[in-house]
Amino acid sequence: MKTKERNLTRFAWLSIAAAIATIALKTGAYAVTGSVGLLSDAAESVVNLAAGVVALLMLRIAVRPADEDHPYGHDKAEYFSSVFEGVMIVVAAVAIGIAALRRWIHPQPLIDIASGLTISMIATAINFAVARVLFRAGKEHNSITLTADAHHLMTDVWTSLGVLAGVIATKLTGWERLDPILAMAVAINIIRSGFRLVQHSVLGFMDTSLPASELAILRKILDQYRESNGIEYHALRTRSAASRRFVSVHILVPGHWTVQQGHDLLEKLEGDVRAKLQRLTITTHLEPVEDPAVDRVVDHPFCRPLPHDIGCRCAHTGSQSRVAA
Repeated sequence: MKTKERNLTRFAWLSIAAAIATIALKTGAYAVTGSVGLLSDAAESVVNLAAGVVALLMLRIAVRPADEDHPYGHDKAEYFSSVFEGVMIVVAAVAIGIAALRRWIHPQPLIDIASGLTISMIATAINFAVARVLFRAGKEHNSITLTADAHHLMTDVWTSLGVLAGVIATKLTGWERLDPILAMAVAINIIRSGFRLVQHSVLGFMDTSLPASELAILRKILDQYRESNGIEYHALRTRSAASRRFVSVHILVPGHWTVQQGHDLLEKLEGDVRAKLQRLTITTHLEPVEDPAVDRVVDHPFCRPLPHDIGCRCAHTGSQSRVAA
């Protein structure tokens, strides 16, 4: 666990270091040009720094093993980080909008454009490089915190490129109000990014099911066992908790099987599922296939049992399936 913590937190430290560097560079670019667009870009880097610090704290909590008070682990701590980052993005966007409005009312000419653009391009290159590293790390470790941080940095990259284009256009056209207009557009784009992050985190808190691609893998394994071992299954439920996955399913076997036979089958099935889906906790429930009670799909509001089959018919869609997901 300590090794995993070091692996994840070093990426958070990388994000923090990049944020500090880009804040210094972008603030310098604003100082030499007087561009409110570049000021808005610097403000977003401040958000990156705050988000990086929170990400570091939450990652340290998320990697802790399950304990008596948290038997399912601490993985959901990562959602607090992404919610905080989303809220901070919105706050930064509001601040950028206020600054842009003031500059619209009191426009000012831009100065020393070449130096400012050079400094800002260096900061943008740093953000792009760090974002690519975080994307790879987030995918490898299935970390929503690192992935959210990477998306945020890429938003910053595109924002910076837009600001740079706007500063150049302002200088070429001589229309000073173009700079605050662009800053307002940046603020709107940042708000959209913030709301998406918050929405994704809220879905995680609500125990959203596994993505369709992972459900397909799970069902393929279950179907293979049904065909090769003559078993059935139903009441399949899944949920995600940041990087961890949870699955529960009822396995129906012939009633004449011994307890040992049923146990051996479940052990092998669970092992095959965990081999395909990493960081997964699977809970199986063994039932005799001849028992009429198995037609009941417990606690599934959209499904009702079929009278002479094992499965459910969804009252919401009318479709029939042997898997209640």
